[in-house]
Amino acid sequence: MIVGVLNQKGGVGKTTLSVNIAASFARLGGRVLLIDADPQGSSLDWAAARQEAPLFSVVGLPRATIHKEMDEIGKGYDHVIIDGPPRVTELARSAIMASDVILIPVQPSPYDIWAADEVVKLITEARVYREGLKAAFVVNRKIANTAIGRDVGEALASYDLATFKAQVVQRVVFAEAAAQGRAIYEIDENSAASKEIEAVRDELTGLMA
Repeated sequence: MIVGVLNQKGGVGKTTLSVNIAASFARLGGRVLLIDADPQGSSLDWAAARQEAPLFSVVGLPRATIHKEMDEIGKGYDHVIIDGPPRVTELARSAIMASDVILIPVQPSPYDIWAADEVVKLITEARVYREGLKAAFVVNRKIANTAIGRDVGEALASYDLATFKAQVVQRVVFAEAAAQGRAIYEIDENSAASKEIEAVRDELTGLMA
């Protein structure tokens, strides 16, 4: 399965989700590749900060040929996660064309919901060539017990895409784990944060079933 994690708005937590979803699949025993397609290189920075043995392979590929190179680069891997660029570019289009499913992280903010429109348009365009392309929203960095956190699902319903039931709450522990180049489950495998990531992984798997 090839998962593209994309939203044209920066700061929605694409890298946090990408890294931890990759780690969650690796934890199940799968061979996982994380492609950093963001010119900022945040996933590569995460890998460089890590002191322990790698959980999975991380490579940088911030160029608009991902879809052409995927057959070769992804050979031998059970799962490939693409940490996408923060803007709508040819690079974003290439990442979408390379993917089996697009995960669109959105914060529970009107600005994030409006910004998602551009990615949705790209997905619609890509489906002309990739009829089987799946896509879904996932609410990330949710502020617990707030009205906007509760209402975001209704706002996203205006798009013709699914929204995952699993949501990821904003927690300091995600930043602490990232600073150490570690996955959230390595900090506390039984934490609420770990369970949220596992729930997102399970919905991804179900979407492709």
